[in-house]
Amino acid sequence: MRLASVKLSLDPRRSPDLVILGVFQRSAPNTEGLPKRLANAATRCCEAPGFKALEGQVQHAEAGGTQREMVEVHGLGTRAGFDDRKLRRWAAEVIEGAGKEGKKRVLLVAPDHPAAEGHGALPLMTELMLTGYRFERFRKPGPAKRVQEIRLLAPADQQEAYEAALPLARKLASSVSWARDLGNTPPNVASPAWMAEQAVSMAKEFGLGVEVLGPDELSAKGMGGLLAVGGGSSRGPRFVRLEWGEQGETVALVGKGVTFDTGGISIKPSHGMEEMKYDKCGACNVLAIARAVADLRLPLHLQAYVTLVENMPGGSSYRPADILRCYNGKSVEVMDTDAEGRLILADALAWAAESKPETLIEFSTLTGAAVVALGSHGAALYSPHEELSGELLAAGKLSGDRLGPMPLWQEFREEMNGVHGDLRNLGGRWGGANTAAAFLSNFVGRVQRWAHIDIAGTAYEASRESGTSEATGFGVPLTVDWLLRRTERF
Repeated sequence: MRLASVKLSLDPRRSPDLVILGVFQRSAPNTEGLPKRLANAATRCCEAPGFKALEGQVQHAEAGGTQREMVEVHGLGTRAGFDDRKLRRWAAEVIEGAGKEGKKRVLLVAPDHPAAEGHGALPLMTELMLTGYRFERFRKPGPAKRVQEIRLLAPADQQEAYEAALPLARKLASSVSWARDLGNTPPNVASPAWMAEQAVSMAKEFGLGVEVLGPDELSAKGMGGLLAVGGGSSRGPRFVRLEWGEQGETVALVGKGVTFDTGGISIKPSHGMEEMKYDKCGACNVLAIARAVADLRLPLHLQAYVTLVENMPGGSSYRPADILRCYNGKSVEVMDTDAEGRLILADALAWAAESKPETLIEFSTLTGAAVVALGSHGAALYSPHEELSGELLAAGKLSGDRLGPMPLWQEFREEMNGVHGDLRNLGGRWGGANTAAAFLSNFVGRVQRWAHIDIAGTAYEASRESGTSEATGFGVPLTVDWLLRRTERF
């Protein structure tokens, strides 16, 4: 699988094809560290008639001399209106644009702004490296119109922070790329068994403990949710459990992996069903987080629980009105076979809670209601623990994986009470993301610090112009950033 291929360094000496700077209104460009010919060209751009550094304005100048580099200055608008999110978006867009213009080597000057300082170095460099990502496993090789080498000039007095962040960013970008590769792999290849094989291979490479449960082991453990959802497919379910480290706090991660979701007997409409290959992205991203933790050798005890099923209609499919028994003994009345994610997560969360981790975080593409609430601009965060919510919200802001806090009111939990079983897997028409989260709260045991993150709107990006879509790896930067700071590694 192809991982992030763009090379990133902090050495500005080699001659680039293009030099890119950003400048704020009523400010001079940050040219400290640039050769004089490049600094002069940037100044000429800023002094060009009509250039006021408004957001989106671009001015070019040739540097001259024997190298004849081209310098490009971008207006960034007001300094007060600029933030870390705009910084990452701008950096990615200018590199993508340079690639489309045939540029191979780009020198990017980080703007002189707090968003590019200190901890901001890690998400910026990770974003830049991911501009090289392409999923091309099933395409004939062709000319690559992308930047191959980026040299980043850090802001004044920030070289040390950038040098410390660079090796972390390389490993993080590699794991995000791997998560994207898994998410983008089509369902005829990415069966539950195939996904489990990728997890085992990764675990062996990076030194994690790994355990894979098949249908017989799931039956022996009483995981009725997983068995029911996976029962309609000829490709049986798998459950992967990974483990890393023995020191520090115990953190458990749970990821939903439905390798393809037809909805089962409650079948989905055909329009857009091809995007249901992304219903495994919670699992893909948790696997990638475990990979990054091991690659970074973080001093903590990590447990990762990954559910892998294919939700298909068939003679052995589970039905509406079935009553299932989950791993913690609770019975669930099935109202809709397309509300399958919470059923497999019930088993996974109950098993994860059994080891009494200090923190339990779960990622899933769980509900369309979360997309209605937040669109593709952020993931829905549910947690009864205010301190954990604050930590994750802060990590999401810094990493770029934005979260929106949502309520876990008692009324939502009551709505999920069953008639013939302890629970039912679908509530009423309204607040669907909230009732789904409330359902999951029945399976976290006595773990106090737990969070459910519904990534349905952020797990993949769909382009209206091209009609294409691609996995994002959302949640990997967020969680790695959070763990880096908890282990005082950055």
